[in-house]
Amino acid sequence: RHDDLKEMLDTNKDSLKLEAMKRIVAMIARGKNASDLFPAVVKNVACKNIEVKKLVYVYLVRYAEEQQDLALLSISTFQRGLKDPNQLIRASALRVLSSIRVPIIVPIMMLAIKEAASDMSPYVRKTAAHAIPKLYSLDSDQKDQLIEVIEKLLADKTTLVAGSVVMAFEEVCPERIDLIHKNYRKLCNLLIDVEEWGQVVIISMLTRYARTQFLSPNQNESLLEENPEKAFYGSEEDEVKGPGPEEAAATALPARKPYVMDPDHRLLLRNTKPLLQSRSAAVVMAVAQLYFHLAPKAEVGVIAKALVRLLRSHSEVQYVVLQNVATMSIKRRGMFEPYLKSFYIRSTDPTQIKILKLEVLTNLANETNIPTVLREFQTYIRSMDKDFVAATIQAIGRCATNIGRVRDTCLNGLVQLLSNRDELVVAESVVVIKKLLQMQPAQHGEIIKHLAKLTDNIQVPMARASILWLIGEYCEHVPRIAPDVLRKMAKSFTAEEDIVKLQVINLAAKLYLTNSKQTKLLTQYVLSLAKYDQNYDIRDRARFTRQLIVPSEQGGALSRHAKKLFLAPKPAPVLESSFKDRDHFQLGSLSHLLNAKATGYQELPDWPEEAPDPSVRNVEVPEWTKCSNREKRKEKEKPFYSDSEGESGPTESADSNPESDSESDSKSSSESSSGDSSSESDDEDEEKGRSSESEQSEEEGKRKKMKKRKTVAEGHREGSSSDEGSDSSSSSSESEVTSESEEEQVESTSWRRKTPPSSKSAPAAKEISLLDLEDFTPPSVQAVSPPTIVSTSLATDLEGLTLTDSSLVPSLLSPVPGVGRQELLHRVAGEGLAVEYAFSRQPFPGDPHMVSVHIHFSNSSENPIKGLRVGTPKLPAGISIQEFPEIESLAPGESTTAVMGINFCDSTQAANFQLCTQTRQFYVCIQPPVGELMAPVFMSENEFKKEQGKLTGMNEITEKLTLPDTCRNDHIVVQKVTTTANLGRVPCGTSDEYRFAGRTLTSGSLVLLTLDARPAGAAQLTVNSEKMVIGTMLVKDVVQALTQ
Repeated sequence: RHDDLKEMLDTNKDSLKLEAMKRIVAMIARGKNASDLFPAVVKNVACKNIEVKKLVYVYLVRYAEEQQDLALLSISTFQRGLKDPNQLIRASALRVLSSIRVPIIVPIMMLAIKEAASDMSPYVRKTAAHAIPKLYSLDSDQKDQLIEVIEKLLADKTTLVAGSVVMAFEEVCPERIDLIHKNYRKLCNLLIDVEEWGQVVIISMLTRYARTQFLSPNQNESLLEENPEKAFYGSEEDEVKGPGPEEAAATALPARKPYVMDPDHRLLLRNTKPLLQSRSAAVVMAVAQLYFHLAPKAEVGVIAKALVRLLRSHSEVQYVVLQNVATMSIKRRGMFEPYLKSFYIRSTDPTQIKILKLEVLTNLANETNIPTVLREFQTYIRSMDKDFVAATIQAIGRCATNIGRVRDTCLNGLVQLLSNRDELVVAESVVVIKKLLQMQPAQHGEIIKHLAKLTDNIQVPMARASILWLIGEYCEHVPRIAPDVLRKMAKSFTAEEDIVKLQVINLAAKLYLTNSKQTKLLTQYVLSLAKYDQNYDIRDRARFTRQLIVPSEQGGALSRHAKKLFLAPKPAPVLESSFKDRDHFQLGSLSHLLNAKATGYQELPDWPEEAPDPSVRNVEVPEWTKCSNREKRKEKEKPFYSDSEGESGPTESADSNPESDSESDSKSSSESSSGDSSSESDDEDEEKGRSSESEQSEEEGKRKKMKKRKTVAEGHREGSSSDEGSDSSSSSSESEVTSESEEEQVESTSWRRKTPPSSKSAPAAKEISLLDLEDFTPPSVQAVSPPTIVSTSLATDLEGLTLTDSSLVPSLLSPVPGVGRQELLHRVAGEGLAVEYAFSRQPFPGDPHMVSVHIHFSNSSENPIKGLRVGTPKLPAGISIQEFPEIESLAPGESTTAVMGINFCDSTQAANFQLCTQTRQFYVCIQPPVGELMAPVFMSENEFKKEQGKLTGMNEITEKLTLPDTCRNDHIVVQKVTTTANLGRVPCGTSDEYRFAGRTLTSGSLVLLTLDARPAGAAQLTVNSEKMVIGTMLVKDVVQALTQ
């Protein structure tokens, strides 16, 4: 089989190979099996002809998963293909690699994806985005690394990549909504140019994003609808009563009325609206669901025309669109009323389309258009499609229930249908009439008599059961007919269906209670027949009924209440649309179509009560990039750029990409080694250019301050290179610097810390030591100096030593060595208030499950800051905050430290909250490293081994690494591990093995870490923990710390 193709593939002529591959790919396209050609095709993977190679890769993508062993033999060729100059070959090689579903090549796939994510070709980057979900499904432990790649690709500005990376985001980490913040506006602007498949994915994701970030545009309208009078006019009685709670709500209502839509919310609606004209039905449907879920009520109407246009498409498209229209028409009836005739049924429509159109017509029916709708329904009843006719009769019943003035008309029409020749039509009419009669039974005794006469002719079980139920329920209206019906039913009892038999038993019981003289014997006969029926439900019902209605000698308590049980008035059934409860599913989703939660479905979030901080979507970082890119030009033309550049920053910030950011950062860091004063003065010039126009006198004053600061900095350098006694001299030299220059230093320092280190090692080392000293307040300088690091890490080595010793308390108020303070609020954003935080690793008083966080406040403004406190936090489930006491006032130039506790619930999710003053609110967040979520545990070596033996298998994570030459000293290894994670050292008998133990703060789960150092720097790191996610993240952080 296929011998001719194998011969053509084995020849040396590229033309024959190309012809063979074309035929093979054509076979695959037609659905034929070509797997037996795999060996012959794989041999040509190294072919130099580009066209042949492309087709070989197409074939391999299809069959690589089935023939994994043979595909693995060519893996080196695929890796070479990743370096091919042709972008199509690079992309195809990555596609084949990701199609080989073998866990052993996960590291190779990860490297390939990372390289492809930085490729110059957007097509290759798109392929990398497609490979991410494949790798994630193969090995979910790679999630953290994949998120880094997704974050990088989300910043890509090409339309080719956007849809694919959002799809990868939805598959891998849909909960990481923080990755979307900075890219939200870019995605909105790119949306119109993305391919149709990508548009659907992006719109669906942005719908959920908007539901979490913006306020509901219809919330005030719903309040006004509930209480329209009080929103505008108060009554005299209310004025007399005084300000009660209702009036207070009414007075508060106008204050909430002026809803102002967030500009980003408006941007999304404005940029998706043109897509209603898209040729793709999926895109139109996606935009329609976005408008339905996000737009103000007055603007949703624009989607109706686009959806009606889709009803001229294929029946499959019509089916999906009508499912969604049926749901929309329940809540927004007026939206589709002008297009009522578009939902009229054609004779050529399939049955499922007819039934959905009936549903929409019934939803749209009101007192104005009901005559037209009923005339349509009359025509539909004559159809030959019996399912459709039955659905029409049900629709008539719903119209009669919803619109009271046509109830009698509908009932008379249904009674006429009882004489129809088709038994199914009669049966469905009986069922609907039964429901309508329950609303007004006293007025329709004649109809009940008419139905009773039909028992001889109707054979449909459901219809017979409905008639019997009606006669039994309203037997007082037909006292002569009911016993006769029971007699006939007793005759044919054994031949009836189970549903009919149950209703015969009910009828017998009700007649026995109301007319026992005539029906006593009949009832006993029916119960005797039921007692020996084959169906156990009927036998049980007969036994139960007999005990209730036929009193025994003892006389049970229930038999006295038999009438109340059987003849209690029943509420009339509510005929509702089957689509009524579907609106809690996102429109257009598979779950909505099936009316059941499908696998992988993400719930549509509820609107937030308060708007989250909109500034998270501002892209601010490129402002710094602009200045560092032009630093050389500024040296030549300083007066021109220092004044104008800061003003142009914000307007151009959206145009810069992350690649240029990284390049400019590296440039700025390398140029900063030429001297402190020049770069710092440039930074200050730019900052002044942003806030106000700089003047010559101010610049000269600043240069003088820079010179003064430079002399102080030199003093610091000398101090840091000397012994421990230099701490006092360095702190005294710091006190000479004015408060203004301190603030400027902090700002330039925090910026420098973000840039990569310079290539010139010696000067860079000096700068880093200087910046590290200036990062902390004078008391914490000791914590940064080398001697203190040694003492602190040795303290952690000692078994049984706690961190609550009185001698350690002063140093613990500053960050633990290696952890360092992190910026929480920049002084520019905080209008003079600078806030930093550090994890102190002290037990938090009052709650041992909380992480103790030290918050350091500095006031660099000219006015005192009053009322510093924590506002209303917006926390994920399980996370809680213990606020610090309110700081009444912070004078200009002063600093203070407060302690707050956060229970992170053993997760690295960020705790978002507000820092409030009397005049402002600042949105901030604290995200813990995984090492701060645990507390040290001190145990013996035997206890360690015993606990480690319990935590094997999936609870054990192992990673091999190579220790650099600088990290082969016992003290340095222990210092790096304990700095990364808050663990206690466990004594160990061997010198080449290190053991550490801790417990997670919230759940108390053990975390055991073992580092086995081997000759030549090779090492193996093992973490044992019940919390597999924490274990995986801890391995990553410790490996990173040890290999740096």
